[in-house]
Amino acid sequence: MTSSSKIAVRELPLFPLPEVVLFPTRPLPLHIFEFRYRIMMNTILESDRRFGVLMVDPIQGTIANVGCCAEIIHCQRLPDDRMEMLTLGQQRFRVLEYVREKPYRVGLVEWIEDQPTSDDLHSLSTEVEQLLRDVVRLSAKLTEKDIELPEDLPDLPTELSYWVASNLYGVAPEQQALLELQDTSARLQREAEILTSTRNHLAARSVLKDTFNNMG
Repeated sequence: MTSSSKIAVRELPLFPLPEVVLFPTRPLPLHIFEFRYRIMMNTILESDRRFGVLMVDPIQGTIANVGCCAEIIHCQRLPDDRMEMLTLGQQRFRVLEYVREKPYRVGLVEWIEDQPTSDDLHSLSTEVEQLLRDVVRLSAKLTEKDIELPEDLPDLPTELSYWVASNLYGVAPEQQALLELQDTSARLQREAEILTSTRNHLAARSVLKDTFNNMG
């Protein structure tokens, strides 16, 4: 086994957050107020500005085993030692073991990434993007609000899969499952299923709305 093929393992300070799943390339604003996490962030700011975000299931009380590394991009200190931060998702990791728990968790982690694939990801990502546009169009129609997709929607399949996953709302366990997938094709396919069912649901509501409006 050559040194380049060894799995990179390192210690990483860990920040468990209820129902928050961070994805690579995606921003995560944070408000740091707990004493132990203020200690953690001060330590991190003096080193490589990186820490791991892990989703906590508030019902089960369990902490996910796979998370995403966050890098502090900007930090504003408030008068009472609280901090406002903007972080950005980097690579994903799996926790191998906890090295310590106090004053904050530190884990021994290995980096994980998507496996190379021979699937045609281009057609799959085009389908997902079209479904996204349908969902946004129907949502705008139903809410009578001006909702638009960002112009800088990622065009690379893996980055698009992260963008979609991070913009799903109120489904942290589903997001966690998408984060743990190490297959871009499987992630995009699952997102296509979610978006299709959302689109169909919105389309049905839209038809009802039109029917009621036309009755008036």
